[in-house]
This record gives sequence, C-alpha cells and structure tokens, in this order.
Amino acid sequence: MRKTAKSAFSFLLLSLFLASCAMKQVEKNLDPESQKFLSEVRYIITKGERESFLKLPPSERDQFIEEFWKKRDLDPETEENRFKDEYYQRIKEANRLFTEGGTPGWLQDRGRIYILIGAPDQREAYPRGRSFYDVPTEIWYYGFFPIIFVDSHWSGNYKLDPQSAQHVAEINKSQMAFKPRIMEDSYVGVFELDLEIEKTQKKQTILWVKVPYRNIWLTAEGEKLKTTLELSLAVFDASQKKVWEFKNQYPILLEEIELKGLSGQEYVIEIPMALGKGDYDLVLELINAADGSKGRGKISFQI
Repeated sequence: MRKTAKSAFSFLLLSLFLASCAMKQVEKNLDPESQKFLSEVRYIITKGERESFLKLPPSERDQFIEEFWKKRDLDPETEENRFKDEYYQRIKEANRLFTEGGTPGWLQDRGRIYILIGAPDQREAYPRGRSFYDVPTEIWYYGFFPIIFVDSHWSGNYKLDPQSAQHVAEINKSQMAFKPRIMEDSYVGVFELDLEIEKTQKKQTILWVKVPYRNIWLTAEGEKLKTTLELSLAVFDASQKKVWEFKNQYPILLEEIELKGLSGQEYVIEIPMALGKGDYDLVLELINAADGSKGRGKISFQI
C-alpha cells in the first residue's frame, strides 16, 4: 500500500514537472501578439486562465482575449472598458515614472505595486539613503500605511522591502482589491483536433478524428488514468439541411506506463458515414468529461 502511494505521488510530481515544461515550451512558441497579451496581463490573469490560453488553437485566442477583458468590465452596459483602460494607463505611467535600472518600469516591484494598488498618497524618495550608511530608499504612503522599496545594489532597481508577514498580507490584500472577482472556470478550455475524410476503394466514406494525447486531460482512478470523450457531429448538404448526425462516447483507460509510451502520438476515432453523392459540411464537437474542455472542428467534403 505504501509503495503504491509513493508511486502515485512520484507520478504526480513527474506529471506536474512535465506539464510545467510543456507549458513553458508552448509559451515560447506563441505568436508575438499572444506573447504580448500574456506578458501584459501577468498581474491579473489567473492560473486557470493562463493554462487555458496556452492550450488554445490560434483561431480561438482572439475570442479568449475578448472574453478575458469582458469578464473584468466594471460596467458592461457602456462601450468602454474602464478596468482595461485603467490597467493599461497604469502600465504607461509606471514606465514613465520608474526609468532607473535595466528593467522596464512596469516590470519592477515599484511598477507592480503602482499598477495593482495605484499611485501613493505620498511618495518620499531618498536616492542616497536615509542616513550615511543607508541604501537608496523610497517610502510610499497609502493613508498611514507605508510600503518601502530599497535599492541594495545601487543599480536603480528598487525591490520591495516588507517589514513583516503582516505587512506582506496587507500589501497582498490591497493588490487583490484592484482585481475584479471573476469565475475561475468561466472560460472552458479548448483543445486541438484534426479531421480527415477518406474515401475507400469500397466506396465508403470514413471520418478520422485525431487528438494528440498531450491535449487529453486524464484523472487518476486507483493506479490507472481515465476519461471519456463525448463526440457529437452533424452533416449538412449543399442547402444546409441536416442529413446525418452521430453521437458516441469513447472511454480511455490507461496504465501510467502506457501513457508515457504514447508521448507524441494521437488518439484516433474512426467513423464510417453513410452518405450519397453530393457536397457536404460537417461540424463536430468533442468534450473531455475529465475537465470539461472541448475540441471543435469543421470540414467540407464531396462524395
């Protein structure tokens, strides 16, 4: 029993490590606009949102970004998004105010605090320290609450210098107050899949649905990993009339060692279709029961 628990824990750690490495690699390979978005929202994006964004196919990212800001809109009835405008204005101000050091102002500790808490009521700067042996220091006051930054290396890069655990808690509480409350699971993850149509020599039409195993989230059940893929599709003719539909479930149950051996491979579903001659459009949705993520696809073909 102890050996099984230890093995499961080791597998969990390995899975988390591999997932982290995979996410970092995915982020490196993002298009410039997607990288820019993730960088700019680093202070307000949730862990779940970040993971969902990295799993998205490129075609879904614009929709995610639109929903990201819409969820944080303080007044959805107006055309402007005051939260978004305020956030980017604070980034702009931080870059203008904190030019010392080799890091852009908004990425420094002072910039982060400025963005998440706002401008201090009072700012005291001691570029040569508060005493002869002191280091450059800034003290920001929000009411009577002080936040202290120090430049220990005289490099122009000021670091937050919390005075106690209670002080840290108060700063974190103030930072959280700026972030609108959102539903963590309000955006369902989307994964990539491929659709292919094959016409066999026996005049059959086969639909192949292919999903990389790396995109399929599995849950642990004892010593095995499992999920169920729920598939539904509809086929429309040239007049956009539905002429055929299909639904089915595909359970997946794997040993840990099997999953490791499937790295880089795809889970493949084969669906024979009984259709006559003509032009068709097919739309498909695949839902992973383990995490609710969805894969969607559309393909046009001729028989």
